[in-house]
Amino acid sequence: MDPDSEAEQVASQILKTTLLTVVFSSCNYFKTETSASVSTIQLSLPKDSVVKSQSPSPKKKRKTIYLTFDDGPNKGTNNVYQIIDKEEVNATLFIIGQHVYGSKEQAAIFDSIVNSRYIEVANHSYTHAHNKFVKFYTVPDSVVSDFKRCADSLHLTSNIIRTPGRNIWRTNTINTTDINTSTAAADSLQQNNFTAVGWDLEWHFDNNLKLTETDDEVINEIDSLFAKAKTKTPDHLVLLAHDQAFANTADSAYLHQFIIKLKAKDEYDFENISKYPALKN
Repeated sequence: MDPDSEAEQVASQILKTTLLTVVFSSCNYFKTETSASVSTIQLSLPKDSVVKSQSPSPKKKRKTIYLTFDDGPNKGTNNVYQIIDKEEVNATLFIIGQHVYGSKEQAAIFDSIVNSRYIEVANHSYTHAHNKFVKFYTVPDSVVSDFKRCADSLHLTSNIIRTPGRNIWRTNTINTTDINTSTAAADSLQQNNFTAVGWDLEWHFDNNLKLTETDDEVINEIDSLFAKAKTKTPDHLVLLAHDQAFANTADSAYLHQFIIKLKAKDEYDFENISKYPALKN
């Protein structure tokens, strides 16, 4: 063999071996470094580094308030109507038949509330007992006739009523009478297919038709009644107010703020009285 050729072969073999060694070493170095890096990262993580999802806070059970207004239409009814419509909350107006025919203005406001998408109209008798309540309730047949007259004259389809001057309940689940001498009349109304709804809380006013409680005071009473479970039906509260108490600007502002503040609490719903549990409408 040619010495030069043999030397070239040896040199070529050495070069190949050197290249393979370099490649192998590089790959092994890269592998080792990568593993070390990964290992380092893993070791640097705290043992409790996994973020645990927090359970959402339990939501408060929502409660229902039934805003009800008696004795309209009168001087305060339009203010009540405007506030209810503006705030888009459900409410029920217990109407006196005789008042609708008292003037053109009263008839006009009655037409407005009948066409409101938020207001429900219910029966509060035709004469309001002429405000002679003791005499009125001594004759049950006359009481029934008075409510029938209101229903007929106003073309009411609902059988839900509120008795004037009395906190009487006659529903599928509640049977109470605040003054015993009115019991016979209340029973007679129920026997004639009327459903009487009273109230859990009243927003009081004085002899000058001025509110005697602020909006905050009434809200505190509502919160307390719910907290102590002192409503006729758990988680449901019927509030009685009177249209005429909101005839002036200051008292109307109380009503408006009352609704705004209750809405802001985000735990109350507003419903028409026909949605009250176990009513026969």
